Amino acid sequence: MAVKVLVVDDSSFFRRRVSEILEQDSNIQVIGFAVNGREAVDKARELKPDVITMDVEMPVLDGISAVKEIMAATPTPILMFSSLTRDGATATLDALDAGALDFLPKKFEDIARNNEDAIALLQNKVKEIGRRRISRFTRPAPIVRPSTSTSSRSSGIVQPDRSFSRSTPTPGSSSPSAASNIRASGKQYQLVAIGTSTGGPVALQTILTQLPANFPHPILLIQHMPAAFTPAFAARLNGLCKINVKEAQQGDRLVAGTAYLAPGGQQMLVEGRGSSRTLRVFEDDSPRITYKPSVDVTFASAAKAYGADVLAVVLTGMGADGRDGARMLKQAGATIWAQDEKTSVVYGMPQAVANAGLASESLALNDVAARLTRETGCG
Repeated sequence: MAVKVLVVDDSSFFRRRVSEILEQDSNIQVIGFAVNGREAVDKARELKPDVITMDVEMPVLDGISAVKEIMAATPTPILMFSSLTRDGATATLDALDAGALDFLPKKFEDIARNNEDAIALLQNKVKEIGRRRISRFTRPAPIVRPSTSTSSRSSGIVQPDRSFSRSTPTPGSSSPSAASNIRASGKQYQLVAIGTSTGGPVALQTILTQLPANFPHPILLIQHMPAAFTPAFAARLNGLCKINVKEAQQGDRLVAGTAYLAPGGQQMLVEGRGSSRTLRVFEDDSPRITYKPSVDVTFASAAKAYGADVLAVVLTGMGADGRDGARMLKQAGATIWAQDEKTSVVYGMPQAVANAGLASESLALNDVAARLTRETGCG
């Protein structure tokens, strides 16, 4: 069954270009176009596409407002196109908060090393998130983000929980109450490492905003994201969370209760032993490594620096980044968890880890924070 796509952009050139690229794949069918956000809302209701590609900046009704209206009326997987600027990053994160599933740079030359890779990436993203609509995409229920006593950290907003879980649990699925009743293993940790890609920004926000300020370990965050986006994403998380969140910098000393987000376009490694562990952040020109940052690269360094004292979590994302690094961690005695299929936007990365027999637990997104706090002894 072909994935049906509605292409939304005020540029006729970009609409045509996106359409031509998508229809090179026989498993994708462009069924309509919209030139502004208002028309996108109407066409979404009329055509019922499996995926909508959406520009951020448009006349009549902007992309963020259009996403909000579509998610309220006819929930549909939405892929945003954004400029790689500070304003573009902020707007794209706002679109993800509103309900969009993923994003790509609007300049295709910023997507990948060559045109063929860029075309394949766009096609694959559309097909992957399109499967959510074809299989079980439902309107997510809202959750309230936690506020803190520090006014600069208090969000005071209600945002959607895009966990895509159905109202009726499936056999074997977990619930927040079930997760909180699972006993901790008693194992001692020194580091938590979380890797993710497609669907990751919302997944990370869902988890990190539920962690207490006294979380006892440093946290490494590896999210596939362009360099222009990671500063804004780290700042946003820091404003919403009780723990501290920052974009990682060369030489950062790992501190409990702080999450370090790998900068886009660079690799993040742990170096040192004992109390002198620090982060190495560097540009990686190796053609053998597709992702920058790479979950595999960071996980492998954590295995070397911390051995068995790591709790690693692989969340939603395309591909298999994280599997090889998780294998190294597992061989060192570390603990690996994976997000379950039901709550993953794309069950690629966690599936790769689970299928390799590396994950000791498969968790629903809304259960991860509760399990982390209990397993690490702070909840």
